[in-house]
Amino acid sequence: MVRSQAEDVDGYLAEVPEERRAALTRLRELCRAELPGFAEVMAYGMPVYGRDGVGEIAFASQKQYVSFYLLRSDVREAFAEQLAGHDMGKGCLRFRQPEKIDFVLLRDLLRATAAEAGQVC
Repeated sequence: MVRSQAEDVDGYLAEVPEERRAALTRLRELCRAELPGFAEVMAYGMPVYGRDGVGEIAFASQKQYVSFYLLRSDVREAFAEQLAGHDMGKGCLRFRQPEKIDFVLLRDLLRATAAEAGQVC
């Protein structure tokens, strides 16, 4: 998917391929449940969750995979062992198949992000 022009996350989810929509909807619900006080916005063509105007979490449907952006280096470092077996760039977890998304790990990352403010990369 190219950078979305959707104005809100509902519009974004309506654009994603059908085979990914359920997983991305579940991911959105998880973000909303685990990130109290965070704003949900569209930025850089994807859903972003942040506080005080700073995005800390984002996700996107890319051409080859679903991306989960963990923008806090302190959380990435705290979860280095759990993240070691995953396809991960500097701040992006990639899931090539929606059914292989590790929602338990993502929930734990979201909870750690929400627990306290930290610096984004």
